[in-house]
Amino acid sequence: MFDYRYHVASLTAVFVALVIGILVGVGLSGKGFVDDAERANLNSRIDRLERDRDEARQLLDGAGRRQQALEDFAERTYPLLVSGRLARKRVAVLFVGRVDQAVAFAVGSAVRDGGGTVVRTRSLRVPFRVQRIEDALARRPALGGYEGPDHLDDLGRDLGRELAAGGKTPLWDALGGVIVEERDGPSAVPADAVVLARPAPPQRGETKSVLSALYRGLARSGVPAVGVEQGGSEPRAVPAFLRGGLSAVDTVESPAGRLALVLLLAGAQSGSYGIEETATAGVLPPLAPAAEQP
Repeated sequence: MFDYRYHVASLTAVFVALVIGILVGVGLSGKGFVDDAERANLNSRIDRLERDRDEARQLLDGAGRRQQALEDFAERTYPLLVSGRLARKRVAVLFVGRVDQAVAFAVGSAVRDGGGTVVRTRSLRVPFRVQRIEDALARRPALGGYEGPDHLDDLGRDLGRELAAGGKTPLWDALGGVIVEERDGPSAVPADAVVLARPAPPQRGETKSVLSALYRGLARSGVPAVGVEQGGSEPRAVPAFLRGGLSAVDTVESPAGRLALVLLLAGAQSGSYGIEETATAGVLPPLAPAAEQP
């Protein structure tokens, strides 16, 4: 749907190459480095390059107009397509690293546009200080089963499950002062869906292990769980989300990205959606009429 940007980039590269070729040809012919026959051949090639350049410009202009038309269409139809799909649904949002305001705005807008509510937002302070986590767990005898490096997977998995389930959240209560950077909204309210974003760079060692398990916990929490990122993000977070079993949406700031997010949160077919190379399932999940949504 939005692949025209790749065509635009390709045509731009072709245009640059043509210009270089023309300039080199003119420079050689003007300095007497070639005989008349070769100069005539070179001039003929320059003429062809100029025609190709003009055609490339026309294609570029046409691609730009078509992309703008598609973006205008998406902007106009987006409100109609998302309306009511998240009615009465409660969404929890988790950031790995400090809250990215642009992503938070895009996610919050999508949820509200679909009729849902963001009931809580948490951001994780990474890398984790594992010894401080161990100390906090040791102060809660009931959580002794999570202590030690052999239980990092269990810890991450159950943090993910608690975030989605709400109710009693002993792990988040015990570790909030250690692993939580920012928080908004109550922990007790159960979530009908979860959105995950990773503004922080990829982590290593024990932090990576806990996060990987947390992603798996969210993926198996029984509610839709979707990892998101902005277009052009580097390093990419989507591959890590997919390894954890989550659905994913790239370019979440675009109308197509927000629509894909709403559809996934409403229970659409899981997969990786968007316009980047990781979007193996296409731009959007299968789109059922809003009236058919539960």
